[in-house]
Amino acid sequence: MDYLNKKIDLKRLATERKLEYQNAEPFSNIVFHDFFNPEMLDAVLAEFPDLSLTKNIEKFDDYNQKKLATKGEASFGEVTKLLVHYLNSEPFLEFIQELTGIKEKLISDPYFEGGGYHEIKPGGVLKVHTDFSTSLLTNLDRRINLLVYLNKDWEDSFGGHFELWRKDMSQCEKKILPVFNTVAIFSTIPLSNHGHPNPLTCPPDRSRKSLALYYYSNGRPQNEISNDTLTTFKGRKGVVADVKERSTREIIRDFIPPILLRAFKKTKTRTQL
Repeated sequence: MDYLNKKIDLKRLATERKLEYQNAEPFSNIVFHDFFNPEMLDAVLAEFPDLSLTKNIEKFDDYNQKKLATKGEASFGEVTKLLVHYLNSEPFLEFIQELTGIKEKLISDPYFEGGGYHEIKPGGVLKVHTDFSTSLLTNLDRRINLLVYLNKDWEDSFGGHFELWRKDMSQCEKKILPVFNTVAIFSTIPLSNHGHPNPLTCPPDRSRKSLALYYYSNGRPQNEISNDTLTTFKGRKGVVADVKERSTREIIRDFIPPILLRAFKKTKTRTQL
């Protein structure tokens, strides 16, 4: 199966675009359009389930975020599995390594911790934030986010733009419409402020669909080390009550890996019996 658009040569693309990536503002990032074989990506979209009707998913529903996400790859269709396995493969890791200029060897995430299918329904939101810096499953350093957008015939009026914000949260530097076959790649560093901060205004029969993959390393530069191991939401300057502090329950949900949380609940149930 051809995963990439026939015009894409990964080695050449990484060499040609690496300075653009590494020098981008407000932090290292890049956007590619028509990156994948459209027929293959059509099949991925066809497999995308309605996550509100799917079992064993993550449902985020609080002031700062209203979205749905899968756990692991159990909900992936056959073509989606092939695609994400390719995106976790040696050739693609070498592409990411060259593009980003990261010195430490990059490692893919077969557990899709926080990754996989993501869906936001009308009215949903993901306020501007910085991501967790360390995997709670492997203790590896999170270095790169890769987002694949799957939304056909997506109009600007629908909203759902992916936004990259300045370090001081004073201004949005880049705004990306999440249209089909668009790929956004960016570095996970202490001040990589990003999100979808305005409520989604698409029609009720539509939703904002994407596929997320994260890449890690064992160690990172000293100036990129952060004490924030959890997702941290950031308020936009000039927007009153833009974000709220997260409750203890929400923090625990993110801090404890799902597999340990389920084990804890089972133990608690047995104890109560």
